[in-house]
Amino acid sequence: QYATTGCSLTLHHTEKPKHEAICEYRPYSCPCPGTSCDWEGSLEAVMSHLMHAHKSITTLQGEDIIFLATDINLPGAVDWVMMQSCFSHHFMLVLKKQEKCEGHQQFFATVLLIGTRKQAENFQYRLELHGSCHRLTWEASPCSIHDGVSVAIRNSNCLVFDTATAHLFADNGNLGINVTISMC
Repeated sequence: QYATTGCSLTLHHTEKPKHEAICEYRPYSCPCPGTSCDWEGSLEAVMSHLMHAHKSITTLQGEDIIFLATDINLPGAVDWVMMQSCFSHHFMLVLKKQEKCEGHQQFFATVLLIGTRKQAENFQYRLELHGSCHRLTWEASPCSIHDGVSVAIRNSNCLVFDTATAHLFADNGNLGINVTISMC
């Protein structure tokens, strides 16, 4: 199905659907969580789409930044999104608050590369929450935006913490997360 965009595999018809679901040459969907954006396009067009259709997303330059999530006490499911640009790549930083069990909310923080799975293997990220007497750190390889936030959460490839932990590190309802990107 994706031969016109570069896929050169020839498969038996029974193997084709499974491959097409994960093929690196399939169109990229809009990676912005919490929106109902139906955009699809090439990897090269993703950043242009984000800059024009999702103008509220802030982009910070550098390998070490602070991702500030404001008003973490907002009720219901909430997504905070920011972009980080370094090493000639763009990374999408996502903090997602959602209810996991009845009345029990959890936060999920992850980093996605605006790039392929193969490119994502070249990077590591570290998320750190700092408090007066506490530190919470998570290190991992970013997922590609082809996989998305839901796959990162489903595979536990993210920093997970509950509301009490969020309040331990928050300052007046705002949560600052130190984000460091490095090359492997």
